[in-house]
This record gives sequence, C-alpha cells and structure tokens, in this order.
Amino acid sequence: MKPGAKSAVVLALVVGLGGCSSGNQESAVPAPASTPARQELPAPATTALDPGKAAALQAVLAKVVGTPESEAGSRGVTAAVVTDKWVWSGAAGKDAAGTALTPQTSMGVASITKTFVAAEVLLLAQNKKIDLDAPLSKYVQHKLTANNATVRQHLGMRSGVPNYLPDDYGRMDKAIAAAPGEHWTPEQALSYDTAEPTQPDSPYNYSNPSYVLLGMLIEKVTGEPLATVLRRDLAKPAALERAAFQDGEKPQPPLAEDRNPICGRAVDGFTPCRAIASLSAANAGLAADAPTVARWGYQLYGDRVVPAEVVKQMTTGDGEYGLGTMLFSQSFGVGTGYGHRGRISQRVTLSCGPSSK
Repeated sequence: MKPGAKSAVVLALVVGLGGCSSGNQESAVPAPASTPARQELPAPATTALDPGKAAALQAVLAKVVGTPESEAGSRGVTAAVVTDKWVWSGAAGKDAAGTALTPQTSMGVASITKTFVAAEVLLLAQNKKIDLDAPLSKYVQHKLTANNATVRQHLGMRSGVPNYLPDDYGRMDKAIAAAPGEHWTPEQALSYDTAEPTQPDSPYNYSNPSYVLLGMLIEKVTGEPLATVLRRDLAKPAALERAAFQDGEKPQPPLAEDRNPICGRAVDGFTPCRAIASLSAANAGLAADAPTVARWGYQLYGDRVVPAEVVKQMTTGDGEYGLGTMLFSQSFGVGTGYGHRGRISQRVTLSCGPSSK
C-alpha cells in the first residue's frame, strides 16, 4: 500500500467455548497503547470478498473447530469482517445442541454491550441531559454511587466501584440456577455486590457494576427502558436489525443453543437464559450475529452513527481503556484499533475496528 493510503477494517469474532461461569464476565484488557487520530470512514462496502480469499478465511475457521480441545480451538465459531472495499462472514462447527452454525446465528456478545451504553451516555451528555463530570449520585442514588464518582469515571472504569467478587458470582449463580427464566432488575443484580467502593478517580479497575449503574442512569434520564433507548438512538441508525438488547428484546433466530451449567437445559428464547440476560442487560446483555457486531464497530468508530466528538471521547485514554472502549492499538499487528472484548457463559466475543495500516 502506498504511503498515506487508508484501509478501514472491522472484525467481529464469536467463538463457542466451554467451562466458563455464567457470572464471570470479561475483565481482561489489552496492553496499554497510545490513541492515534482517527478519520471518518466511508460507507461500509456491500461487495462480497473475492471467492478465493473467502475460501482461505473459511479454512481458518475450519481449523478452529478441527481441534476443539486445544487452547485456540472451539466446537463452533462465527466471524465477520466489514471494510470499505468488501465484506465477508463465515461459520464453522455446531452449537451445544449439535446444530450447525451459520454466519447469521445469534449469540451473546457480552461486554461489547458496554460500547452501546457508553455511546448512549455520551449522546445524552452532548444533548445536555446529563453532566459527565457530575457525580453519578446526582442521577442514581445507590450505595455504590455514594463515593460521588463522576459519570465519566464510571464510563472509564475509574469510579472506585470494584467488580463483583468471586463469592458474589457464586451466590448469584445459585439464585440463577433456582429460577433461570426469571427477570432480574438492576437493583437485584447490584444487591449481590459486596465489595466496598474506594475513592473515585482510582486506578483502572474493570467494573461490571459501574455499567449496571450507567444503564440505570440512562433509564432514569430518558424515562424509557434501556432496550428502547439503545434501539432508537443507536441500533436503528446503524441498521443493526439483528441486534437484541436482552431482556427487553429477544434475539432473532437462528439462536445458538447453550448448555450453560447455571441456566441448565431451560430454553426460553434468551441467551444463555433470561436471568443472566436481564441481570447483565447494561453490561453484557446484547445478543447478535457476527455481521451485526462487525457492522456496529464500523459504524460507531467510523463516526457514522454518533458525532465524531463522542467517538473521540470513547477512544481516548491514557492507557488500555477509553470510555466504554478498549484500545487495541498495535495489539493484533494491524495498526490502530478500537473495540471491546466480551466473555460470558460459553462464548468469547471480540469486536475491533476500525483499523488502519
């Protein structure tokens, strides 16, 4: 590629794994990296990737499911790539029920949900509905907001509100197992958090409870359910027809069937079951297929769905995390990258983009 030439790429990967606890959501992040300047992306392409190159990508997925017990293997995987020149999606393997996966198979994408919640909070701030530098307690009164950490600090995982402890997840899992089809409120989820908050503006500490609180903020300020707001303000403008904000929305079929050890064998139309989908609605409740996740990354980080100033705030940080966004720069050898990892139940998801090289 000639110097100065640009290429925009967004990758989404959804991998079925085994052995993960329902409540132990993603907390690892890439190594610290700088945040280079972005440029607005052109419209995502509609042209399919050259068949020969598509076959090569499909062969990679086949290798993943060919060694399901290896560290890099899986019984099933879906993937998608969106660029300004071409698009591709593929699938290999089966879900827990033995049904063959397709590129359109929906799965839980876990903490990628945080990119939606952060974008919505920043939109509300831009519209003067909230003040990012005001204490979250101004809008949401809860024991976890009593340290007066700001909305911005919660977005950036610097609120001093710790993640759920292992014992918290253990007690939560028992309650889920007793009634996997029940709806949980955010307050119910937070009632299991026993970790004591520290001072705000603390060092980076990944916190699912912070995003549960931010979901409560969105509902308090708008007076509407979280799923309704995220659909109207983000999913609809980005043309994400197959995104589902659980449990306010149900995923569209085909939906990968799970064998979550906490949910049991109950099949209720949510993934992995309604209890987990609802208790993690604002921090990990999204379900989608791989092409949808890839399109979201392209539209969001390409300044195509929210104003550039919002995206700039999301993708700016002094280390490994911006505001609802992990900074992947150089982490995968593809140049500048933004996105979020996700891990819940038996799936690992990754959304990153745009990247340039």
